[in-house]
Amino acid sequence: MSILVTPQTRVLVQGITGSFGARHTRLSLAYGTQIVAGVTPGKGGLLFDDQVPIFDTVAQAMQETGATASAIFVPPALAADAILEGVDAGLEVVVCITEGIPVKDMVKVKRAMEGKPTRLIGPNCPGLVTPGPGQDSEGGCRIGIAPGYIHKPGHVGVVSRSGTLTYEAVWQLTCRGVGQSTCVGIGGDPVNGMSHLEVLKLFNADPDTHGMIMIGEIGGSAEEEAAEWIRQHCRKPVAGFIAGATAPPGRRMGHAGAIVSGGKGTAAAKIDAFKAAGIGVAPTPSEMAETLLKML
Repeated sequence: MSILVTPQTRVLVQGITGSFGARHTRLSLAYGTQIVAGVTPGKGGLLFDDQVPIFDTVAQAMQETGATASAIFVPPALAADAILEGVDAGLEVVVCITEGIPVKDMVKVKRAMEGKPTRLIGPNCPGLVTPGPGQDSEGGCRIGIAPGYIHKPGHVGVVSRSGTLTYEAVWQLTCRGVGQSTCVGIGGDPVNGMSHLEVLKLFNADPDTHGMIMIGEIGGSAEEEAAEWIRQHCRKPVAGFIAGATAPPGRRMGHAGAIVSGGKGTAAAKIDAFKAAGIGVAPTPSEMAETLLKML
């Protein structure tokens, strides 16, 4: 099994005709993802690469193709509206890759999404991958920009604020012959969609996910909240890593949310919370997979 998406998930791409969206649509198609529609206002009726129909709106694309998930490759000024269009249309999962969306726009998005069933991944994230059973995991579902070939189907769930560290953890697992159920890059913006905790709850409920790797960063309190829930409710092994241990207070490191301010969100506090929850803490990024495998 997997979480959020399966190899059968039907995906539409918002911004399919832009250079970035087009490039990753082709990579997802090559991976075996069921890309059934594109959405670019004003270009409805055209075909992308002579195979994917383009529509003017998300609602039209869903009605004609049965898509339930979307990938958003839309410029920052328009990305919040693109998210809300997917939410209003009733998509199950919206994955927003766009970086640089104004915080005030995302605050409006979060408020508008209250009570809605749509799950948002991102923004400013690599997306998610559920590996398939084929060669190099082909036949899976890749929504976003993650390299598909590094994944292998299996039983470890990965959730991370950092895209690069997501790939690192996945590649370490695959090189050791250990596959993944689903890998989710939630992004590091200060206002985003699904949190570590929400993803971990899905992994915990998935019978085919036997262990998890959780990768966090300095800034905010999401990792501590997830650790407390793990301490009380999770019986599956969890390994963790916190990036940014050497970052000076008040200076942004990497993501917009990766900043220590007011003495809160430090790497030391997050690591202490992990240890108190029984999470295996990897001392360096190169030991993330090994830390989990020792627990398994």
